[in-house]
Amino acid sequence: MTYCVGMRLEEGLVFLADSRTNAGVDQIGTFRKLSVFENPGDRVMVMMTAGNLSISQSIRELIGDFKSANGYTIWTAPNLYEAARAVGEALRTVHEREAQALTRFGIDFNQAIIFGGQVAGERCRLFQIYSAGNFIESHAESTYFQIGESKYGKPILDRVVTRATPLDEAAKCALISMDSTLRSNISVGLPLDMLVYENNSLAVTRFVTIDEKNQYFQMLRSTWGEQLKRIFEGIEAPHWQAMPHNAHEPVRMPLPLSITPNAPSAPLQSVAQQMANNQQ
Repeated sequence: MTYCVGMRLEEGLVFLADSRTNAGVDQIGTFRKLSVFENPGDRVMVMMTAGNLSISQSIRELIGDFKSANGYTIWTAPNLYEAARAVGEALRTVHEREAQALTRFGIDFNQAIIFGGQVAGERCRLFQIYSAGNFIESHAESTYFQIGESKYGKPILDRVVTRATPLDEAAKCALISMDSTLRSNISVGLPLDMLVYENNSLAVTRFVTIDEKNQYFQMLRSTWGEQLKRIFEGIEAPHWQAMPHNAHEPVRMPLPLSITPNAPSAPLQSVAQQMANNQQ
C-alpha cells in the first residue's frame, strides 16, 4: 500500500509520496514512488505510482523511451496531455505483457498514477491515470488527486485546499494529510518525497526527502495533534435534553425500541406504531 497526493494550484504544483511497500507484516520495504523527468528550460514532469511494485518499476523504466501511437515520447510531446497519453499507452503495454501471467498466479493487475508538470509554452497540468491507461485531468473543480490509501488524509484536504491556496500552505496541508494516514495505517510509512513546483520555473528547485529525523515534520505532527485535542476539548458536550422545534409544543422525549426479558412479543403493528410515535 502507499499514499500519494498531487495538487494543482494557481501558483504551481505540489507532489507528496510515501515510500513503504509491504507483502505481509514481516516483509516491509522502502521503494521510492516519486520519479522526476526533467529537461531544464523545456519541461518538468513528475510521476507518482501506487499498486503492484513490479508494474510500477516496469512503467518507470519503459516510459523514458516509449513512443505513443501519435509518435511522441514524453520528451517530444508538444504538451502534457500528449505526454500523459504516452504514459497511459506504456501502462497498457505492460498490461498486455504481464497481466495474463499475473492472473494465473492470482495477482491482480493494479496500478494508479499521478502524472503532472509543465511543458514550455503551456500552463501546469495534473492527471490521474488508471490501470486501463485512461486518465482524467485536474480542473478548477478538482484541486487534488490521491492514490493509494487515501481516505485518512482526505478530510483535511477538502477543508483547506483551494486553487488559490499558496504553495507553502498547500505543502503544509499535504504533510498533515500524510501524517493522518501514517497514524491510521501501518502500510504507509516514512521516508516521504515532496516536490513543490512553481509556475514557469521549468526546473526542479524545491525537493526534499523527509525521514523520522526531519525537525519540521516532527514539529508539525506534534503541533497538529495538540491543536486538534485543544479544539476538541473546547467544544461543549452534547445536550441530552432535546428542545422542541416549536417553543409552544410540549417536549416529547424520544424513546429507544426496547425489548425486556421474558416479555411477550409485541405485534408487528404495535412495534411499527411505537417507531412512528418516537419519530413524531
